[in-house]
Amino acid sequence: MSRFKGSQERSGLLVVYVCDERIRTEQQLTAALEYLKSHPVGEVDEEEFSRYSGVGVLVTPQQIHDQVSDLLEHHKSELMKLKYKFPVGKLMGEMRQRLRWADGKLVKEVIDQQLEALIGPRSQQSPQSNIQKSGCGGKSGAKAVVKEKKAGEEEESRSEKTAGELFGEAANFHKPGENYKTEGYVVTPHTMRLLKKHLEETGGKVVTRFPPEPNGILHIGHAKAINFNFGYAKAHGGITYLRYDDTNPEKEEERFIRGIQEMVKWLGHKPYKINFSSDYFGQLYEWAVELIKRGHAYVCHQTQDELKGHNPPPSPWRERPVEESLLLFEDMKRGKFEEGEATLRMKHVMEDSKQDPVAYRIKYTPHPHAGDAWCVYPTYDFTHCLCDSIENISHSLCTKEFQARRSSYYWLCNALDLYCPVQWEYGRLNLQYTVVSKRKIQKLIGGGIVADWDDPRLYTLTALRRRGIPPEAIHKFTAKVGVTMSQAILHPNLLDSCVRDELNNTATRVMAVLDPVKVVVENLADVQVN
Repeated sequence: MSRFKGSQERSGLLVVYVCDERIRTEQQLTAALEYLKSHPVGEVDEEEFSRYSGVGVLVTPQQIHDQVSDLLEHHKSELMKLKYKFPVGKLMGEMRQRLRWADGKLVKEVIDQQLEALIGPRSQQSPQSNIQKSGCGGKSGAKAVVKEKKAGEEEESRSEKTAGELFGEAANFHKPGENYKTEGYVVTPHTMRLLKKHLEETGGKVVTRFPPEPNGILHIGHAKAINFNFGYAKAHGGITYLRYDDTNPEKEEERFIRGIQEMVKWLGHKPYKINFSSDYFGQLYEWAVELIKRGHAYVCHQTQDELKGHNPPPSPWRERPVEESLLLFEDMKRGKFEEGEATLRMKHVMEDSKQDPVAYRIKYTPHPHAGDAWCVYPTYDFTHCLCDSIENISHSLCTKEFQARRSSYYWLCNALDLYCPVQWEYGRLNLQYTVVSKRKIQKLIGGGIVADWDDPRLYTLTALRRRGIPPEAIHKFTAKVGVTMSQAILHPNLLDSCVRDELNNTATRVMAVLDPVKVVVENLADVQVN
């Protein structure tokens, strides 16, 4: 029962159905869990629950045999052409749609038996048998094998270039609207209504976003994030936003905004829409006021130094009256406090034990996109999940360091009764013997160690482009790295290898004689030929 995190009453119902053998198979148990997760509150309609879980449904071996025969007949022309290259997983998927409650192991056995009867044993499809059948030294067979191998290599190369293919953990991602099936996702009495509205507004599409902060130029690690976000959505017929996470006006510049968009385009991606977090500042401020009214936020006067460290002292203003926090927050907006004199904090403890993260702080710095309209700016912890909710993001794909913020992400959306996307984390991409941190690169530039963001010694995307590295090589590199939960620290040789492979296929080759030898032949008539 560890797979179900619901109430004790619902857990008891599931135990009864399993013990009575009304739920017998893994498929039935999975369906039962899905039903209970999608109905988090209220009494369970046992008739509907039983129907959804396949209780009492018996699929006979004859039914499986008949359905497999019909399915193979439907795909016969493709099967005869592709033989065992035809994806068996596709057949299994279609059989699950036809006979949802059939035993998967038995279905696979029947498919294998009928495939062998239709197109012959696998051993007869091997390249070695083709060589033996060719006769006379097997030259024609060998050519066929080489041709087949070449075609396979070309197909592999094309798939590597498609950085949006699903890798590793991405295979476990939920379908749009099925957020509640994700482990750790918080379900509230409003969840199903909000998910239904989300599906109506998105049409059931996968919606992702690439949200860089415009405080520097993108590097090779960002290429993985770009390809993953855009590629995952594209592979599922979805869309991707390019959203600038511009909540810190002190470090952001217009040239970085232009540079990021240019690099996304250089990698071959076209955003569905380009947005800025600052576009939502008005809505975010209203939600901050609502959070105070609900008793989930307060104005605090602790200094930045007091909040540093792993165990800062609790705020003495945590329980101040709601009305007082509302007035003080309005004063923050009107510029009645100095920078650092007041912040808005949320009443929440994060995974890393950080208590009451800051939601708003005061900065008297003009914003590169919003101008001087605001002097209070939301933090990442407040902005990110709410912007994802506004844009109806289905999969919020983040690198591993944001895992400690996942509970804050879910808590804030649910505290305001808003649609809550699912946050998925994956490992960062780092290279040995180089610097990819934007903060550290900025120091190198400031110290005169490197010329600028496009210095060829760096691994920023502008530097790689300046060195003549084609974007296709970067796609191949990120595809080889893949998407896993663990952090990848790679040697630059892997990128160099991908560059060589790409240039070997695409680079123009010319020959020239730089120092020709001049030969003069005279008096040919006097030459005797023996």
